[in-house]
Amino acid sequence: MNPTRRAVCARLLGNAALPLLACGLLTSCAGLVGPRQVELPLEKLQRNLDQRFPVHHRALGVFDIQLDNPRLATLRDNDRVSLSADLTVTPMLVRQSWRGGLTLSGRLVVDTVRNAVFLSDAQVDRFAIDGVGESQQRQIAGAANILVDKLLRDVPLHSFNPDDLRYAGVRFVPTTIRTTPTSLVIMLEPAK
Repeated sequence: MNPTRRAVCARLLGNAALPLLACGLLTSCAGLVGPRQVELPLEKLQRNLDQRFPVHHRALGVFDIQLDNPRLATLRDNDRVSLSADLTVTPMLVRQSWRGGLTLSGRLVVDTVRNAVFLSDAQVDRFAIDGVGESQQRQIAGAANILVDKLLRDVPLHSFNPDDLRYAGVRFVPTTIRTTPTSLVIMLEPAK
């Protein structure tokens, strides 16, 4: 092989080796960025919820139901949270409305498609309407269950911005959620 050809080959190999070396270094650095956690204070979650309420729904074609003034709290057991709200029910055929309250609790799940935290496996802990008989209370409770299903499906407790899920050039995905008395702690792991 002549010296000119050898120099050209060496230069080509050197030029190809530099990007390969850089890719290898970046890949090893990305591997060093391990799981991390993000703490979301309840005050921030409460502000987010306040912006998404009131929630209106017409149930069974008979009742207009409105949930307002949401209140979020963590529960000590099993990383669950409770959501309480004021409830106003207005029957379509009557010019009066009833007021009451609703409290539900559930565990938190991450919807990775929507990059949001939702309440799941919810149970109604309290449902009360002032000044309504027991039979009407049962009818309204059935209508309110429809609203609760809609609320759980459509109203996230927190939505992540894409920048929240990037760190040091690595994309992260939420994996688990824990509760503390004052916040939610979300574990993030590098996306694979």
